[in-house]
Parts: sequence; structure tokens; C-alpha cells
Amino acid sequence: MAETTQKVALVTGGSRGIGRACAVALAENGFNVVLSFVSNKSAATEVEKTIQVLERDSLAVQGDVSNAANAQFILDETLNRFGRLDVLVNNAGITRDNLLIRMKDEDWQKVIDTNLTGAFYMTRAASKVMIKQRSGSIVNITSVSGIYGNPGQINYSASKAGLIGMTKSAAKELASRNITVNAVAPGFIVTDMTDGLDTTKVLEHIPLGRLGTSEDIANAVLFLVTSGNYITGQVLQVDGGLVL
Repeated sequence: MAETTQKVALVTGGSRGIGRACAVALAENGFNVVLSFVSNKSAATEVEKTIQVLERDSLAVQGDVSNAANAQFILDETLNRFGRLDVLVNNAGITRDNLLIRMKDEDWQKVIDTNLTGAFYMTRAASKVMIKQRSGSIVNITSVSGIYGNPGQINYSASKAGLIGMTKSAAKELASRNITVNAVAPGFIVTDMTDGLDTTKVLEHIPLGRLGTSEDIANAVLFLVTSGNYITGQVLQVDGGLVL
């Protein structure tokens, strides 16, 4: 096991979108970064190289967080490389949208498995390391859909609402070990998951008058893990005022 005094962050689903922005922002602020990905190796390699240009060490690990063995493998590879873990960002997530009465069992289960169970597997594995260190920060990327619900996304909304509950429970369990657990709830963010959506009506309900960017979310995550030492169990909405 390698040892380093440089702080280490692990971002799941870090090869694109919000995950990529979080990985780069953390590297820009002095963290060595591990990012997990499922299939897009070329995108993960590009993020790795971007971080290395910032003179930080990086490691891309392939693994599906919805599988407990894969989640543990990602954590083990992090420790093998760096010997510590200071920040976990549970960002990996998918959508399989449909109306309730038309939703297939497998589309319900896959979203729950990835978005909620995957975050549980990673949090369970990471917390064991952080408890021994007596320090750490965990940030779960939820969604405003988990706060107010969204038609056509009952699986996604349920997974993100569950993630909020998990955040609050974990925050209470881990606080005595100097570990903070918070959630960031994005509104409508410009990513490949929102490509093709007609956002005209959505913009009418956003007081700031624009969609968010991945960097907006990354900045919130960065705040929580670098300046949020006395913040835990909270859900930070980054939505331009969409849900007030």
C-alpha cells in the first residue's frame, strides 16, 4: 500500500458531466483524484490526463458501483495507489425514464441499483477507511427530483430521495469520527443526460434564468469538502432557485 500526505478524492462516474467537473475541480484545488467509470475508457483516460496536466496524480478505475464487489475493488485500488481516502463523491447515476404504469421492472431496478445501492456500497466501504483516519468528507449527488418528484421519473426520483435519507442517517452515524456527509441537489444541468430536452418551460421557472453547468455543481462539492467542516447532514440545492 502506497502512502501519501496529499489528500485523495474518489469520484464515482467521473468520466463525464458532473463527475468530470468534480474530478477536475478537486485536482485544481490540490487533491489527487481517483475516478471510476463503467464503460467509457477513452473519456476516463482523457480526465486522467487533464488532471496530470494540473500536476496532480490521478487514477481511472473501471467498475460498476451497483455491484458490491466492484465497489470494493474501486476502493481497494484507491488505497493500493494512495494509501488513504479523504473525500468520496457519489456521483454515478443513470436514468431510465417512463410513466409509472409503463415502467419495466428492470428499468426500476437498474436505476435504484446504480443511483442508491451503488452509493450505499461506496459509502460503506469508504467509511471504514475514514473511521480509521478519523476524518473524511462524503458528498452524495442527489437531485431536486428527489425533493419534489418528477413525472415520468418515479425510479429516478425515488433513488434520489433515498439518497437524501441515506445522507442524513450516515451524517449522524459518522459525525463522532469527524466525518461529514452532505448532499448536493442539482436542478436542470447542461449535461449529456439533458441533451435533447426542451427546456423552454423549465427556464420560465428558474429565477436565475439559465440552466446550471457541471461546474456549478463542482463548486458546491468543493465548498463542502474544503470549507464545510461544520456542515453535515445537509442538502445543498444548486438549482438557480427552481425549487423555493
